[in-house]
Amino acid sequence: MLKFLEGGGRMAQAIMEHDWTGNPLGPPEDWTATLKTTVATVLASRFPQCIVWGDQHTTIPNDAFLPILGHKPPALGTPFSTVWAEVWSDIGPIVERAYAGEPTYIEDFGLVIDREGRPENAWFTFCYGPVRDETGKIVGMIDTVIETTPAVLARQQSQVVAQELVHRVKNALSVAQAIASQTLRGDISLLDARHRLESRLQAMARTHDILIRTDWSEADVRSIIAHILAPHIEGEGLVTMSGPRVVLTGRQTLSLALAIHELGTNAGKYGALSRPEGQVQITWTKPETGDDSFVLDWIETGGPAVTAPERTGFGTQILKRMLPSDFSGTSTLDYHVDGLRFRLTAPGHALPAHTAPEAGPEAG
Repeated sequence: MLKFLEGGGRMAQAIMEHDWTGNPLGPPEDWTATLKTTVATVLASRFPQCIVWGDQHTTIPNDAFLPILGHKPPALGTPFSTVWAEVWSDIGPIVERAYAGEPTYIEDFGLVIDREGRPENAWFTFCYGPVRDETGKIVGMIDTVIETTPAVLARQQSQVVAQELVHRVKNALSVAQAIASQTLRGDISLLDARHRLESRLQAMARTHDILIRTDWSEADVRSIIAHILAPHIEGEGLVTMSGPRVVLTGRQTLSLALAIHELGTNAGKYGALSRPEGQVQITWTKPETGDDSFVLDWIETGGPAVTAPERTGFGTQILKRMLPSDFSGTSTLDYHVDGLRFRLTAPGHALPAHTAPEAGPEAG
């Protein structure tokens, strides 16, 4: 082995085995003292570095530089402009500045490179430093580089998450403000208003618990209903649910949760859940196509006689306006003599296209 290549790793062996015939650098034993010293220094480095030498920009990478090249053809002895042909218009001028004696340091420089047989976005922090011989003449440069793609993508993702978080917080505050405004409207006592507001905000918080599990994107009907009704159910068999897995958007999840909360609260105070023999049956359908309908029914039996209220409150607005609006559908609220009945009907195209095989009845 040539002495200056000792300890140079895989690339030292590659240099000795490479056919340098016709290459501008010639055989390694005839290299200039400056080139040999530079090669020895770079090969001994564990930091990704690459020598670019002579008028032809001949490339000599070290071992640590190889992962940056990926599955590109071997770079050793090849012009730097060939190694990075797909981005030469971006980095060529920087190379020329280095050859003119101007070192360059750039952080998180974005490029679209081809090292795995396909274009990919990648970012690099690098320095192009000119190399001079003993006469002061610039004979090449050293590319010292580290790929920062993972860090850049992580920052970009964190920015997206931060922006989305701001958006979600604003939406949550807007909904909370609407709930507070509507709850406190009308002639009700301060104590009653407090209880209603706390109950509705708790329902909203429980809904957010569901959405957090799916990154605020969606939730299925059964999970929403079971989670929201849990505080209202004290015995087995009081509530039964039957229906397939139907996934809703985040907005639909919130409106359905608030609607179920209102129905559950009303049933617990005045309806079927206010008596031990009372029952609530909840069923829903799965739209097979966008032309089919999603239908959700809430049917109470075994409770006290039901009569329509003299005035409509915020709960009724949720059931008749907010919920059907978010589902692009319609709703009916029937104060049947046997118990309250509520139906939501929505077109299949208003729901996300995520379904699963139907499930049988389940007691809640």
